[in-house]
Amino acid sequence: MRAPAFWNRPPGVLAWLLSPFGALYGRATARRLAGAEPFKAGVPVICVGNLSAGGTGKTPTVMALVQMLGARGRAVHVVSRGHGGRLTGPVRVDPARHTAADVGDEPLLLSAFAPVWIGRDRAAAARAAVAAGAEVIVMDDGHQNGGLAKDLTLIVADAAQGFGNGFCLPAGPLREPVAVGLARADLLLTLGPAPAQGAFTDRWGPQVTLPRLTGRVEVLATGMDWDGLPVLAFAGIGQPEKFFATLRGLGAQIIRAEGFADHAPYSAAMIQRLQADARRMGAQLVTTEKDAVRLPEGVRPQVLTLPVRLTFDDPAALVAALGRLGL
Repeated sequence: MRAPAFWNRPPGVLAWLLSPFGALYGRATARRLAGAEPFKAGVPVICVGNLSAGGTGKTPTVMALVQMLGARGRAVHVVSRGHGGRLTGPVRVDPARHTAADVGDEPLLLSAFAPVWIGRDRAAAARAAVAAGAEVIVMDDGHQNGGLAKDLTLIVADAAQGFGNGFCLPAGPLREPVAVGLARADLLLTLGPAPAQGAFTDRWGPQVTLPRLTGRVEVLATGMDWDGLPVLAFAGIGQPEKFFATLRGLGAQIIRAEGFADHAPYSAAMIQRLQADARRMGAQLVTTEKDAVRLPEGVRPQVLTLPVRLTFDDPAALVAALGRLGL
């Protein structure tokens, strides 16, 4: 399911009509958290979460944090629910034998950066990680999950979209009200160019009472020349339009752009159709890293991938927070 357009507009009639259901959703989240007894892992647990459903830049943030901790000599493991995977865990992701259908696309992608454990029971996954030698755990998502105690929580938001229309699902994109979600967090990271950062400050600044970092998700330099390349671009992520805009910014000639729902599986028939369309149009298939791990292994060499990484404008607040944890 793609995010409805009205979620990211000033509240209109539809949002107000659905707002009672959004209020119920927010209260249900609060009740679930209030009834949880969080497990203490015995090692620092850093949660990278969000308040909105999908598309905030959480996965590049996890990558950056894992690399930062690894550079400091820490044995860092990732714990994830494994959204979209059939395995319930706890299990360590093994890219040699697991597929995205088994463990989810994000855990499979992150397994190239650190050991990743998936489990619907986050506490059980954390126990397994610690038993395997984890000195610090990065929790991929989970701000609205109370099963595992967090020592540091970093909320990620897209600077351009902010917190949408400010309503909870289904009236808006939020999993819980902004003030409630930020009150349980330690840091806020907003991602986007300077104009978007300014717009975020104007719209949401008065509600942000915790330290805020800013950053950008940028294309990883690989030497690939995109200028003038005819492409058929496809993506099943939270905001496919951002991927297409990035390609245009690199000079790629997008013959067609096809967006799918976040985490959408790619059937054999769908892949065959995309390949046939690309041949007919004389275009190169291109997708995101997260989409690439959902493709059949034999198809991946035929599809170009656009890798992106997070760059902090100034990581001082994060570095200080890690220092307080002895990291």
